[in-house]
Amino acid sequence: MTKRKLTRSEIKRQAILDAAKQTFQELGVQGTSMDELAARAQVSKRTVYNHFASKEALIMELIGELWQQATLMPQGAYDPTADLQVQLSALIESEIAVICSREYIELNRVAFDHFFHQPEALQKEVEKFAAIETGIKRWIKAARVDGRLRELDTEIAAGQIHNLIKGSCFWPQLVQVAPILNEKERHELAERTAAMFLSHYQK
Repeated sequence: MTKRKLTRSEIKRQAILDAAKQTFQELGVQGTSMDELAARAQVSKRTVYNHFASKEALIMELIGELWQQATLMPQGAYDPTADLQVQLSALIESEIAVICSREYIELNRVAFDHFFHQPEALQKEVEKFAAIETGIKRWIKAARVDGRLRELDTEIAAGQIHNLIKGSCFWPQLVQVAPILNEKERHELAERTAAMFLSHYQK
């Protein structure tokens, strides 16, 4: 199957996103101007604003990309022959790696600052992410159908996992009261979270 050729507009949009990722990492979100993004993407400032009405809109697009990267990974497929703890721990750890990354946290910090006094706008953005069927949700559904988990509400169960994760590796870092977790700490958090979840829901 022939891959569709990107339009000129789509190429420019991707160039802006790529420039934003690189520049935010180098200069930080607050230290990056739209002029800098335009220069690095090799487009006009007007073109940047044609694609993204504000830096906050660009930030939300990047957060969405990172979130999908974290939650839609193919290795999260349920395996009926494998140990539940091993499977779920690996799936949770893949999400933690993105959720507690410096890039993800910094982008979210700026987004929260922007939306703090705009609760309706924030709610719309939250609803967009909530609509995504994450790898964890798919895994829980499959394990439930396979009869290895108790009767449950998938949305609530997946939310419980994410609350356990974010309580240790996202919210404290977002408000800068705790450092970003290292690889060993991320692994241990994933193991604990999976164990707590399965202690209640595993048949």
